[in-house]
Order: sequence, then structure tokens, then C-alpha cells
Amino acid sequence: MSMRKPYPSDVTDEQWELVGPVITAWKARHPSVSGHQGEYAMREIVNAILYQNRTGCQWEFLPHDMPPPGAVKYYFYLWRDEGTDQDIHDLLRWQLREKRKRLADPSLVVLDTQSVHAAVGVPATTTGRDAAKRVPGRKRCLAVDVLGLVIDCVVLPASAHDNTAGIALLDGVAEQCDTVTKALVDQGFKKKVVEHGQNHGIDVEIVERNPDDRGFVPQVKRWIVEQTNGILMFYRRLVRDYEHRPASSRSRVLWAMTSVMSRRLTGTTLTSWRTA
Repeated sequence: MSMRKPYPSDVTDEQWELVGPVITAWKARHPSVSGHQGEYAMREIVNAILYQNRTGCQWEFLPHDMPPPGAVKYYFYLWRDEGTDQDIHDLLRWQLREKRKRLADPSLVVLDTQSVHAAVGVPATTTGRDAAKRVPGRKRCLAVDVLGLVIDCVVLPASAHDNTAGIALLDGVAEQCDTVTKALVDQGFKKKVVEHGQNHGIDVEIVERNPDDRGFVPQVKRWIVEQTNGILMFYRRLVRDYEHRPASSRSRVLWAMTSVMSRRLTGTTLTSWRTA
């Protein structure tokens, strides 16, 4: 562990015991030709990624007592492209589900989309405008289990129809979890999603809003995805989409949930802006 004063977003020793083995195994599969072990500790690279996720700072604004931005970028993009961020995320999800006395993979998922504004400089080719919500940017699409843990995440232009999002999510869920047999969606998803679910053996149920309800009324089981969206908003890098590539936006969600799950597994908390 670094001798510097820790930041609230740093992994604790207990959390590193959960994450570290995946990173160590990755490092063993990528030995340096020269035998050099690298100048920066992998734990500090992870801490820098989590710091940026939580605070939303730009690369060049990473604290001076962390590895330099170039090194952090290198590993963030490499782990994104090789799926190491997914490996860490999935391992923690399996452990947390088992801790809650559930099977490693779920049988039911909840799908939803959230349109977020894109920052200046994000390529127009990967963004669009959500006409219904009047949001120019990207659409973050989640499939979560009944604990609110992310099973799959897809990032699309905000102009994409919910049907497109639903079909992509069902494909991702079916690829990762062959145990899923039911999916709950809201009325933004249409018949095409229901039909596509049948191709994967997933019964897609469109949960309709009670016409007598006024204002926000949580729907049983389906509300959990809204809670996950709210939790992700604590991670400032996700409040607005700053990433040039949708794959990076997806990786940000995985790292945010990695932070959430590692804390739940170790019984620790992270101060929020709502804390007095």
C-alpha cells in the first residue's frame, strides 16, 4: 500500500483482497519482455480509476500523489478492451449474490434506459437526442437483478429507441447468464422486445403503470433498476457522459459497481455529498 494519505475512494486492504487476485492473474499473463515489473503498483492504478470515477475529474487533474494520467489511461483502456473490468465486476457480483443466499446468476432481470447529457467534445457520431426526454447525449441501458446488481450495460446514442436498447440488453444477458428466464420492462419497450426475448427463452413482461397513479409510484420489483441508476449518480464521472467511446462509458459503470459491491462485501461505506 502507498505511504500517501488515503482518499475516501481508495480500496481498503479487505477490498483489495477481493480485487487484487484478478489483477495479479492478469499481470502474470502479461509479463514484460524485459522482465520489468512496472513502475506503478497495480493497486494504485485501481485507486486512481476509482478516484476519477467518484470525483469526475479530468485525466490531467488526477492528484500528484497518484500514478501519472498516462499510466492510468493505459491500464483503464487496456483492461476495458481485454474485459478485465468485466472479470472483476462479475466476480464480485457472484460473491455478493451468494452472500445474500442467492445463486451466482439470476433467473429474473429488470431492464431500463437512462438518457444522459454528453460533454463537449464527445463525437457526434456516437450521440443523439432523446426526443421524449429532450436530452442530447447518450442512452445508458441497464439490466439488473433483484438486488440491483448490473448484469449487463449497453451504451447507445440517446436517439436510439428503447426497442434497440432492449434487444441489445437481452442479447448481452443471454450471453452472460443462461439462467435468466424472465425480464421486466416498462411501457417504453414494445412488442419487438417481447418477441426477441422469446428467441432467448426469456419471458419479457411489460409492466404497465396504474392509470390512477399520480406522480412517482414505485412498481414492485421494477423499481430496483431506478435505485441502481440513483446509486450510479453518486459517481460524478457518470452524471454526464465524458467518454469518446461508448465502450469507455460502459467500463465506467462496471468500475462504479465494482466500488459499490466491494464495499457491500466488506461492510464499509463511502461518504456521499448528501452526508452532513
